Formats: sequence, C-alpha cells, structure tokens
Amino acid sequence: MKKVVKLTLNVLLVLGLATSTFANGLSLNSLGPKALGMGGAFVGLANDATAIYWNPAGLAGQKSALNLYFTGVMPLGTYQYAVPAFGIDIDTKTESKIYPTGGLLGVYSMDKMTFGLGVYVPAGLGATWPGEDLAAFSGGAAFDWESQIGVISISPSFAYQVTDQFSIGVSANIYYAMFDLSRPDAADANQDGTPETPVQYSEESTGLGFGATIGLKYDINSQLSVGATFRTSTAVTMDGTADIVAPSLGNMTLVETDFEREVTWPLWIGGGIAYKPTKCLTLALDAQYSKWSLLDELIAEYDKMPDGEFVLNWDDAVQIRLGGEYMVTPETAIRLGYYYDPAPAPDETLNILFPSSTNHVATIGFGHSFGKYRVDVAAEYLLGGDRDVEAYPNPLQPDNMPGVHHLDVFAFSVGFGMCL
Repeated sequence: MKKVVKLTLNVLLVLGLATSTFANGLSLNSLGPKALGMGGAFVGLANDATAIYWNPAGLAGQKSALNLYFTGVMPLGTYQYAVPAFGIDIDTKTESKIYPTGGLLGVYSMDKMTFGLGVYVPAGLGATWPGEDLAAFSGGAAFDWESQIGVISISPSFAYQVTDQFSIGVSANIYYAMFDLSRPDAADANQDGTPETPVQYSEESTGLGFGATIGLKYDINSQLSVGATFRTSTAVTMDGTADIVAPSLGNMTLVETDFEREVTWPLWIGGGIAYKPTKCLTLALDAQYSKWSLLDELIAEYDKMPDGEFVLNWDDAVQIRLGGEYMVTPETAIRLGYYYDPAPAPDETLNILFPSSTNHVATIGFGHSFGKYRVDVAAEYLLGGDRDVEAYPNPLQPDNMPGVHHLDVFAFSVGFGMCL
C-alpha cells in the first residue's frame, strides 16, 4: 500500500506540469546593453536604437545609426523537496546553460521624421534539470526535464518630432514564438486506478502574433525629460506536435498528435523620467506595469486527445527601476542600475521548468565611442529569494510542485554601434 501511495504522489506531482508554459522568465528584463547597464530605466531616456522597444518616441532626433548586440542569459536555479515517509529526498540544481538572445536595430533620420527597424529577442529563457536527481517523481527512472522558449520580434518603427520638445512614436510588433518542453508524464491507466510507470513526454510548437507599441516623450528642458509607453497585449496561437500519454488497454502509450495553444503576451505600460543634474551625470527612474493576469489559464487543444487546461492565476506586477550614467570623458561612460522584479506566479501554480521568483537586481555597464563607432558592455545579477512552497490543494493531489525553490539569474550583453 505504501508503494502505491508513494507512486501516486510522484505521478500527481509530475502531472502538475502537464500544460505548463511560461513564468516571469517570459520577458527579458533589459533589452540592449546600454539599457541593461542602467537597470532598464530607459522609458524616459530612450536615446539609442533600442527605443524601438522601450519608447519609440525616443527615436525622434536621433542620428542615423546601426546597432548590433548579443545577450546571454544564465538561470541558476535550485530545488529541494523531501518527504521522508515516502523516501523522497530531492536536492538538485539546473544545469549550467547560456541562453543566447540579441538584436539588430537600425535608425534612419529625415529631419523631423525618423524611421527604425528592429529584429530582436524580447523574451527567452528556459531551464534544464538533471533527470537522475528527479527520479523520485517518475517511478525511479531518469527522464528529460527541460524547457526552452524564444520570441523574435520584427518591429518597423516611426517617430515624429511634433515640436522641439515633444515627440511621438509607434512600433509595429510581429512576434514569432518558439517553445519546446520535455518532462515525464503518466496517467491513470489501470482499471483499479493505480498509475502506470511514467514515460517521456515532449512537445514543440511555434506561433505568430501581432501587436503595437506607442510612445510619447517630452523634454521639459535640456536637463529633464519624461516618457510614457503603451504596448498592446498580443495573442499568439502556438501550433505544434506533442508525444502525449494515452491510456490504452491497460498500458501506457505515447500518441503523436498535433495541438494548438493560445498564449497572450501581456499588456505593458511604462513611465519614466530622466534628469541630468550635471553635464556628465544622467539619472533615470521608471515604473513598468505588466498585466500578467491576462495569462489566467492556458488551454491546449489536441487533435487526438481531450483538451488540456492549466490554470496560472498570475498576478499583475510593477517593476521599479533606477539607473545612472556618468561620462568619465566625452567618449567613455560608466553605468549602474537597480530594479525590483516581483514574481507573477503564485505558490499554487509554481513548478521548476519555468521558475518564478521575486528578484532584487544589480546592473553595471560601460560604453566607449571611437569616432563613428561605439562599443557597450553590461551585466546584471538577479538575486531571488527562497520560495518555500506547500503542496496545493493537498499533498496527494498537488497542482504545483511543493518544496523550496530558488532562482538567481546572471546576464551579460555586448553591443556594437555605428553612425551612418
């Protein structure tokens, strides 16, 4: 009886991942090395090509330029879970991986009008866990536990300088999303209700969506500017194939089936202020709101199986960002930043494949120009706190993954720019 209860507990914990997709790793926190070095406090400043993303109104008045950057994101997660009565004692960490992102952005100025085009990655993260450390969740067998998500945005932009002080801008966002998931899976296949041994589940999908970003920027004087950005929510229909468990004649059977899942990128609103108290120093402050509650639930519509539903119950979140830039010389800048990044995922829906934590983030950056060329580098460290999660709704039928979750993230970025 004890073995049956233990296996039932393990399988039900695994089933909590059945249709899980995204957490606060969905959106990259800082896009572009200059913004990253300043803690992402860039809505009120927006004075390089990444204004296409942060605030397209900031493109107005910029010189024609071409920018290329690379960013590497490294999640550093740990997970601990122990149920001595059932012989479960898990203490594991994510495999060391760097998830590459980046962008290529161009700006072309025509007096009061400025055109931009960006191809960049606004979202992308994942996690890979050693299957042997999680064997207690899959009947003692080691399986792949891995998630990867990447979103590429193609964003043509336009900005217009209405007056010497006021500018407006808009970016059209064409999103191409990719998502892969591997994990154990099992179902109640026997007539007596006991579960069979889990098998390897995997899925791959891609999707296309469309949205827009609208920005405003007002230079109160030569020292002070304010900005506001509104990014629409975007529904992306993900299409792909999955190897999914199907109970068949008392045996576990994997069925390859097409599926469709709609995922909504959240509405985003940012407001910021940039202030130059001296000729060499710039200070910036942003508040950025993400309406994560639009991701209340995700439904996968399988061609050969019943639909799968996963309730997220995410909370809306506001990031507070602070940043500074000091010009050591007219060609050389150093940057520092900090931001607070609250986790949208509640304990009731948390799992390890898409970890979610509340982070305190420190950033640093450096920039130097060589005539018409420029190089920028930056790094950030997201320090997350422990999340001691209890089984929900109860230990024998959890919808989450109970245990102690911890996530830190290290990211670095290198960029090159050229005036045209």
